[in-house]
Amino acid sequence: MTDHQAPSPATAKEVRLLGRRTAQRATVLAALVAHGGFTSAQALHARLSATGERVGLSTVYRTLTALADAGRADLVRDPGGERRFRYRPSAEHQHYLLCRHCGLGVPVDAVLVEAWAARITETCGYADVQHTVELTGTCPDCRTGVRGA
Repeated sequence: MTDHQAPSPATAKEVRLLGRRTAQRATVLAALVAHGGFTSAQALHARLSATGERVGLSTVYRTLTALADAGRADLVRDPGGERRFRYRPSAEHQHYLLCRHCGLGVPVDAVLVEAWAARITETCGYADVQHTVELTGTCPDCRTGVRGA
């Protein structure tokens, strides 16, 4: 997104979730939406810089973290521990199977995980519980050598 492009209504609405509304935050959000998959803050920053956008790396990190905190981005860690973000189009919590080689993230049905988490929460008397379930493996393309690993 360049300075002369207005953010979409959905993007503009979600920028409000991030606290201070700035053009840079709108640019980061639009880039994350356009990317479509999981990406690191550094990779997203590099993409923005390559297209001439002037957004600092710390702004990218803060914006992605704020999106995750607001429930509008999913967060996973790659095998090296780096945080990777993916835009979440709805507030519904999602789990992913993540390829350790290429980073492909595939949403998975996690009804049993959600039921288990709810049961444990209730049994222990806790409230406002959050959880992270990470499933990693090798996707079919990387396993067969179709995608460069």
